Amino acid sequence: MRPFDYIRPSGRGEAIAAVVANRDGAFLGGGTNLVDLMKLGVVSPNLLVDVSQLVSDEIEQLAEGGVWIGAAVRNSDLAANPVIRRHYPMLSQALLAGASGQLRNMATVGGNLLQRTRCGYFTDTTKPCNKRVPGSGCPARTGHHRELAILGASPACLAVHASDMAVALVALDAIVHVEGQQGARAIPLASFYRLPEDTPDRDTVLEHGELITAVDVPPTPVAARSCYRKVRDRASFAFALVSVAAAIEVAEGAITDVRIAFGGVAPVPWRARQAESMLHGASPREDVFRDAAMAEFAAAQPLPANAFKVRLAENLMVSTLLQLVEANNR
Repeated sequence: MRPFDYIRPSGRGEAIAAVVANRDGAFLGGGTNLVDLMKLGVVSPNLLVDVSQLVSDEIEQLAEGGVWIGAAVRNSDLAANPVIRRHYPMLSQALLAGASGQLRNMATVGGNLLQRTRCGYFTDTTKPCNKRVPGSGCPARTGHHRELAILGASPACLAVHASDMAVALVALDAIVHVEGQQGARAIPLASFYRLPEDTPDRDTVLEHGELITAVDVPPTPVAARSCYRKVRDRASFAFALVSVAAAIEVAEGAITDVRIAFGGVAPVPWRARQAESMLHGASPREDVFRDAAMAEFAAAQPLPANAFKVRLAENLMVSTLLQLVEANNR
């Protein structure tokens, strides 16, 4: 690991100014992803600005029914929160599906949203990678790509987004609040992440020096009837081959609300807008779910080793929605 400076500012303004003034500076929260990447030599910030005490670590249920989550809330605390478990079970389940207990006790909400891909070419500095070194190439296309994207990828990058939590938050229409040198702004999480196109080194729309301060989850009644399911190579401490966050509400034999987002299939948490549109007002039947899933993945462009993900994702969506409908009918 290369030498670096460490500071612990007394206020957000000071922290933001320090990072803005140093193009190689970085904010430090729990550090569970950043420090790993520093050890591997993937990133080499020369300044770490500790913001763990500068943003809230509280979870607040709002009067109108939503939840305000401070960026310093630990993943384990968010997963265990009674309000989250009761009103947003998909979010609690997504958090518990990620990493290990030790990491969840350290990782923060803000850091979780910013974690980088786990693509082997990205984390191996002996290999070229456009996300790590723009213009160096993407060997995954002809190399190992079993775990990589089938939707939203580009010739420059096939990496998938790693966060489980972000998949659930995208399905919940969460808003990310950030603060930077130009002031504060609110960004819908669905617009927060960038598809790789020809600049895969930019994961998000954040400007250098912008700090995540909180996440706002709006009141979402359908989310009380939701779940998160994750298919992976082993039962724990593994990233998703495919995951789905889903919620559904049925009244008088018709679907009145449905939320679906996928992980493990794209460079961003993938909101299944086409499938949702097809399902609104439809009958909650297996064949209807199957048609919607197939339509969502009709644009998939898999490679030989990850073509299985198309059928896997379709089956996971169908079985999850059927499971939710059956549970809601009890």
